Amino acid sequence: MGNIFYVMGKSSSGKDTIYNMLLNDKELGLKNIVGYTTRPKREGEENGREYIFVDENELDELKKQEKVIESRVYNTIYGKWYYFTVNDEQVNLKQYNYILIGTLESYEKVRDFYGTDESGKRIVVPIYINVEDGERLLRAIEREKGQNTPKYAEMCRRFLADSEDFSEEKIKKAEIGIIYENDILKNCYDKIRKDIKKYI
Repeated sequence: MGNIFYVMGKSSSGKDTIYNMLLNDKELGLKNIVGYTTRPKREGEENGREYIFVDENELDELKKQEKVIESRVYNTIYGKWYYFTVNDEQVNLKQYNYILIGTLESYEKVRDFYGTDESGKRIVVPIYINVEDGERLLRAIEREKGQNTPKYAEMCRRFLADSEDFSEEKIKKAEIGIIYENDILKNCYDKIRKDIKKYI
C-alpha cells in the first residue's frame, strides 16, 4: 500500500518549490495529485499541472456527484476563490506513492478520507514546512514584485490569514509531529527526502 505525502505551510514558505523538487525526484518516483481551484490562472501556470482550473458551476456539479473530498473558500478582494480535492480516480495506492499540496485544514480531511493501511498506519503523511514570519514576508514581496501585475493587497490578506490558519493550536490538533524549517532550501529538502525514503 502506497502513501500520500501531503506538503503544507504558510504562503511563501517555499512549499511549492519543495513540492516540485520532490515531484521531479526520479528516485522517489512520487506521482502528483492535482488539486482543483476556481481562482484565475497565474502567469506561467498550466491547466492540469499546478491545478485543474474550473468555475463554480463545475464545483457544484462535482459536489452533487459526491466526488469532493474537501473544499475551502477564500474571500479575496477579487471575489470568492475555491480550492478543493476531488476523488477523481487519480490515485492508485496499490501501485504508487503520491504527493499533494494544500492547507492544514485540507490535510486533515484528506487524511481522514484515506484512513489507515492494513497495519493501522496512516496513509497520508504530513510534510509541514515553516519559515520565520519576517523572512517569509520578504519572500512574499519579492515574489509579487516579479508579477506583471503585482497584487499586494491580496498578498497581505493571505499573509495575515496564515497566522490563523496555521496557528500553533491547529498544528497541534492536526497531530503534526515534525516541522521542517526552510532556512536553507537544500538542507530542508534533504531532511524531507530522507524521511520520505523511510516509507517507500
